[in-house]
This record gives sequence, structure tokens and C-alpha cells, in this order.
Amino acid sequence: MSRGEQQTSTPPAQRPVVADLPGRGAWALRDHPTTLWLSAALVVAAFGRGLPAADWLVIHLVLLGAVTHAVMVWSTHFAQALLKTPPGLDDRRQQGRRLALLLLGSSLVLVGVPAALWPVTLVGAACAAASVTWHGIALWRRLRSALPGRFRVTIRYYLAATACMPVGATFGVLLARHPADPWHSRLMVAHSVTMALGWLGLVVTGTLVTLWPTMLRARMDERAETLARQALPGLLAGLVTAVGGALADLRALAVIGLLAYAAGLAWWARALIAPARRSVPRRFATVSAACALSWFLASVITVAALLALQPDWTSIGGRYESVAVALAVGFALQLVLAALSHLVPSVLGGGPSAVRAGLARFEGGAPTRVVGHNLGLLLFLLPLPDATRAAAAVVVGLCVAAFLPLTVLAVLASVRARKAAGAAIPGAPTMRISKQERPFWFSPQVPAAISCLALVAVVSIGLGGAAAGGGPADAVVSTGHTTTVHVVAEGMHFTPSSVDVPRGDRLVIRLSNADRTTAHDLVLADGTRTPRLAPGATAALEVAVVRESMDGWCSVVGHRQMGMVLHIRTAGAPGATADTGAGTPPAATGTMHADHEGLSAAPTPFDPALPPLTAGRTHQVTLTVGEAEQEVAPGRWQRRWTFNGASPGPTLHGRVGDVFEVTLVNHATIGHSIDFHAGSRAPDEVMRTVPPGASLTYRFTATRAGIWLYHCSTMPMSAHLAAGLVGAVVIEPPELPAVERSYVFVQSEIYLGTNSSKGSADEVDAAKAGADTPDLVAFNGVADQYDTSPLPAQVGQRVRFWVLDAGPNRATSFHVVGAQFDTAYAEGAWLLRPGASRGGSQSLSLGPGQGGFVETVFDEPGHYPFVSHVMADAERGAHGIVQVRP
Repeated sequence: MSRGEQQTSTPPAQRPVVADLPGRGAWALRDHPTTLWLSAALVVAAFGRGLPAADWLVIHLVLLGAVTHAVMVWSTHFAQALLKTPPGLDDRRQQGRRLALLLLGSSLVLVGVPAALWPVTLVGAACAAASVTWHGIALWRRLRSALPGRFRVTIRYYLAATACMPVGATFGVLLARHPADPWHSRLMVAHSVTMALGWLGLVVTGTLVTLWPTMLRARMDERAETLARQALPGLLAGLVTAVGGALADLRALAVIGLLAYAAGLAWWARALIAPARRSVPRRFATVSAACALSWFLASVITVAALLALQPDWTSIGGRYESVAVALAVGFALQLVLAALSHLVPSVLGGGPSAVRAGLARFEGGAPTRVVGHNLGLLLFLLPLPDATRAAAAVVVGLCVAAFLPLTVLAVLASVRARKAAGAAIPGAPTMRISKQERPFWFSPQVPAAISCLALVAVVSIGLGGAAAGGGPADAVVSTGHTTTVHVVAEGMHFTPSSVDVPRGDRLVIRLSNADRTTAHDLVLADGTRTPRLAPGATAALEVAVVRESMDGWCSVVGHRQMGMVLHIRTAGAPGATADTGAGTPPAATGTMHADHEGLSAAPTPFDPALPPLTAGRTHQVTLTVGEAEQEVAPGRWQRRWTFNGASPGPTLHGRVGDVFEVTLVNHATIGHSIDFHAGSRAPDEVMRTVPPGASLTYRFTATRAGIWLYHCSTMPMSAHLAAGLVGAVVIEPPELPAVERSYVFVQSEIYLGTNSSKGSADEVDAAKAGADTPDLVAFNGVADQYDTSPLPAQVGQRVRFWVLDAGPNRATSFHVVGAQFDTAYAEGAWLLRPGASRGGSQSLSLGPGQGGFVETVFDEPGHYPFVSHVMADAERGAHGIVQVRP
């Protein structure tokens, strides 16, 4: 025991300001919520990783639940101890009502945010803020009613803190609406600074001026009150400047504010040095409090460094998780555990022997717990393999969890000591608990704890490498960076439909349901999911460490098949595919209804307009076969085989009797050929396979009208057609009337390989093409493209749709939702002519290799979807929209 701890008598002016502790004895509403919130945080951390916003929930169970309740309780306790106001001024009933309101508000917030129930979050935040405001009014009444005395500045710290909390709660409510960056990151900084540095930080600094020497059992620095009074304006000025700079997008100003706050903190901390010199911290409470203050100062400086060094607010938000964990676990939680281990026995009372007995129980395994808490937290925050960080988190959790049984043991020891003291013979010496003679850090538990943590780190790195299929170098190492993306669910789409995430990043997806008519959710392949969101609702989904590419989808029945698939791609890793297992329906990419606004950005659309006829009757055409990676659906890529760089190839347009001289040039890596259905030729020569680098000339005369297919005829033909080597030749029937608009649709199937990521996409899957199991069905080569780029038309205009089924395998039945056809032509024959009868047509049915056209006149403005009425194919992407304007 140090000389300071042996001190039994100090001059009154230098003695720590303490008083008889009010409210001794048990009180459930005061004593239990902190322990219950802490227990809930441990349970969620251990078993609730699949819950929505699990990381957020753990942090706020600690900060909003356990720590905020403790702040309310102990600031009341110290205000009464310092001011000695009449008990009736703020009796237990009033305190209980405030604590009950806080409990209600905290519970609502902790339910509302993960469940994406913003009204519940709003009500909860209002209740919590009202409780703290009420608490501030009670403190102000105590201050006004108290006689002049020392350390009234502590109560002023408390009042400043209570003014911060409602402001920070407002920022939190705005964050729960999931605004887009940069506002999300700016609000996050403002919220965390206001709550951690204002609400919690000011209460802590105001309290430790008197509590620190009391915990050390040392004389207080004579300058303590003066230093605290001088530091408060600087702390407040720095806090306001930092928050204002974040909100105003003035990062330099925010940095200045944070540095000013750190300077004020350093000035205030001078009052802690002299007591620590007189009595070196060596008990659990004092060493933990010192470590907590170190984490606090380091967090303030880290936030300032992030604001100064990161290129933008999005990057700041992506790296903010480590700061939040350090503040919650390193600073706030550790300080609460330190304070409670000192204060709980004192509040229980029962005389000196009972208090000492309770304090002694809290010293059980103290060096191990302090080392495990702080060194484990440091390992968790470093960019180490995921398994190592998980093991470190377990160590920290065990060290924190140990406080719960120790609290029970401390209470029982205190009760036993109280009974023993009551039964003691008057005048007999009181039992004393022996004090630790050896300094804290000389305990053999310290090197043992460090060695155990090192062993845990080494073993976890090894196991993580083995689980990854190789040595330790193969383990996924957390980068410490967070990638945050905003995804909108609307119209059977996610916008964006794919996201790129560096391997090892933490991923946060903020999902908003912008659909006005139905609910959506997001489920990832690893089981992480959001709740089902009503229209207008939002939620956040977190992946702790992204190891590989994966898909996510909406789990509402049929929505995945309709195209609600989100592709998460990692740098350098194969792209995920929608077909995740046997029996899984192929993922589609689009929607059939007309509510199309806000859909994901599609690739540049293939122009479907029919090229105009030229005056010449001989058409000289060069078709160059190549290979190119193309986006075949939003976020999904394939290495396509192309004519003139496109798939399908260019549409040729002529009249009956026109001559076409086509030169086929093969710039691909394998042999290809061409077959024109629009002309009659012996296949032997003109349809032969041309090797790479060679060419041939194909001449034919168009003797019959219709829309004809041309395609590569090299075997296996199913693969060559499915890879994109198809196109259309339109030969107009004689005397075909002109129309205002003519569109050409070449329907084909797409068979994706294993990898559909940009930059490394596979070619066509020939086995799928041979088995007729398409991943996508598209008009003009890209599924979904005409949903996001609707085709224009006007009321009263006659629109002609030329349709060609290029296959290679599936038939089509072309239909325009909301329209009727008065003209139909298929395979060289008129099925319906305008004015010939009062009949109409609803669809144009075609087999692979067949074509025709239909016409309609739109009578009113609106969005008219067009689809293949083979509905499985429509849901695979054979659909689009005609936007008709007045």
C-alpha cells in the first residue's frame, strides 16, 4: 500500500470533497438497468451477429443503455454529495420517473433503429432527451438552492452535458433516416462528438475532479477546482467548433475544434497528476479509469486526424467504426466499470468493514481483466486477420462479463461483513481487508495475461489461414476501412445493382424501400439480412469483413426471380452468380410493370430504331467478328462474340429484290461463319467456317419479304448464337405504309459462366446453352435495358414493332401491356391488316428463327411495358417500356 493510501488524516483544504452517500441501500430502478443493458450488449455481441445493425446495437446498448443510465444516476449522486441540498428538492420519486422515461426512450431507440421504424426511433429519442433535460433542470434547481461551497463547477459541467444530449439525439434521429453521403458522415461526426465529448465527456471530466483523488485515497491538488473552472470554456468552445465545422462542411474548422477540446482536456488533467503521484494507481478502479482516459484522448486526436487526412467525408465515415468502438469500449464502458467497482460498495453502505469487503471482491483478477480489456481492444482495432480480431473480441467480452459475477460477490461480501460487524463485541477491533502491497503492474497476472493474448493471436492467425485453405497468408485481413453504400429498392430492382468492395473491408449497406406499393428486404448469401421494409422505410445491413464476392436478393416471394438481385464484388475475387445451388431459380434482372422511376442504371442501350431505307438497291456491308466484354444486365458481364463490336449485330434494311454483298472478317480467336436466312444459297461455300484472320464474301438477293435472322453457323451452333453472333435483316413487304416509329427487337437467351464480374467475365456457358437453362433472356442483347431507357412514342402515333426470335432455344410471344395490335405479320404472311376487320391481336407468337411485326396506336399517355408473354423469360429480362407522351 502506498503512503497516500495509508493516509488517515489530511488538512481540510486538501481533502477530497466527499459527503455521506445519499440513498444507501438497494433501489431496483437505479441499480439494475446498467447491469441489464451491459448483459444485453454481451449477448448481442456473442450471439446476435445476424441481427440487423448488430454492431450499432452493441455500441448503443453500451452507450445509450448502460452508460447513459449510469451517468444519470451518478451525476445525481455527486450533485447531492457536493451541494448537500434538502432531500425533498429532488426526491426518489422524481428521480425514478426520470429514469423510467430514460429506460422507455432508450428501449424504443434500440428497437426502432435496427427494425427501421423511424417513428419509433423519433419517439424514443424524444423520451430520452426529455429525461436528460428534466435531469438538467433538477440539477439547476439544486445549484440555485445550495449554499456557496467548493466544486460547484462540477455541477456546471453536468449542466453543459445535459444541454448537449438533446442536440446529439437530434443528430441521431436524422442519421436514422439514412441520408446519403456526405451528409451521413457529417452527421455521424457531429452526433458522436456531441454525445461522446459533450454528454459523456463533460460528465466524466466534471466528476473525476473529485472522484479521482477519492478513488486513490490521496490528497486533492489544491488547483483542482481552478483548473476545472478554466478548462470548461475551452472544452465547450472546442466542442461547438468541431460540431459546427462538421455540419458546415468546414473540416479544417472541425479539426481546430477537436484540437482545442484536446488542449482543454490536457489542461483539466493537470489536476489528476498530483494525486496520482502521491498514490500511484494500483487498484482495478484507478488503473481502469486511467486507461479509459487514455482511450478518450486518443479517440479525440484520431477523429481530428481522420478529418485532416482523409480525402472526403465518405472516406471519413468508412473509417469511423474504429473510433466508435474505442469510445464505447475503451473509454465509456471501461470508465463505468471502474467507477462502479469503487462506488457500488460505498452506496450499499454498512460501515467501513462492509465497504472494504465489497471493494476487495472487485479486485479479483484485476490485472488480468485490465490487460485483457485494453490489449484485446487494441488487437481488435488493428488490421489483423478476421479470426484474430474475433478472438480479441472474445477476450474483451470475457473481461467485461467478469464484472457481473464480481458485482454479485461484492454485494454478498458486503452483506456478510455488515452482519459480522453488527454481531461484533463492542470495542473489539474491526476486521480490515489487507491491501495489495505490490504495485499493480508487478503482479504476475500481467505477463501471464499478455502471454495468453499473444498465444490467442498466433493460434487464431494459424486457424484463420487453415480455414481459408492455405497458410496464414491466405487469411482475410481486416483493412479497418468501411465501405458504405446506399441501395434503393424500387420496381423489382436494387439501385445500384452491383457494388465493388475491397477484400477485407467492412461493408455497410443502407437499404431504402422507395417502392410505393410493396415491401422489400435484402438477404445476403451469408445469411445477413435486413428486416422486411414497408414502403418508405430504411434499414442498415452490415458485413463485418468481406471475404469474397457474393449475391444478395429480396426474399419476398417471386422478387428474386423478377430481378431483385444485388451483386457484391470484391477486388481480385471471382464474381458471384445468381445460381447459388441446385434447384435455385435463375435470377432475373427486371420488372414488367410501368413504375420504373429510380431503377438502376443500365448499360448504354442498344438503339432499336429501324435504320432508314437507302436509295441504292445494292448494299455493301462488312461484318467483323470480334470478342469483347459487355454488360448483359446491370452489374453482370460476359465476354461476348460480336458483329462490328455489338451483339446483336447491325440491322440490315432493304426491299424485295435488293442485293446484299457482305464481307465477313474474322478478328476473333476461333473460327466463325455466317448464315443469312434472307437469301437462298448453298451452304457449302458461303457458310463455311472462317479461321481467325481470314474473310469471305457472302452475296445474296432478297427475294422475299420479312424479318430474317443472320447468325454464325459454326458448331456448336447453340453456343455461337447464345454468345451474341446474331442479327436481323428487314426486307419490307411491297407497298408497306410508312409509320411514325419503327422498332426492331432481337430476342435471345444469355447463358452466363461462373464469373460475371467486370474485367474477368467468362464466355458463354456452352453446357447451359445445350441444356436450355438460360440465366437471362433479353431484347437486343441486354436484359432490362429498356426499363431504364424507355422507348419514346406519342399519343396517336402508329408504332411498328419488328420482332425476331434469335433463340437459340426458346420461343417468344411478344405483347405490349395495355395495347392491342390492329396489324400483325409473321413469316411472310399478313395475319391482320388495319381496317380489314374489327378483329385485333394481343401477341405475336414466334419460334426460334422466326420473325414478324405488329403495329398499334396508343390512345393515351403513360408507360406501356412490352414483354415476352412466356412469363419465365419476361422475368429473366425480356421486357421493356414504351413511354407515350401527349
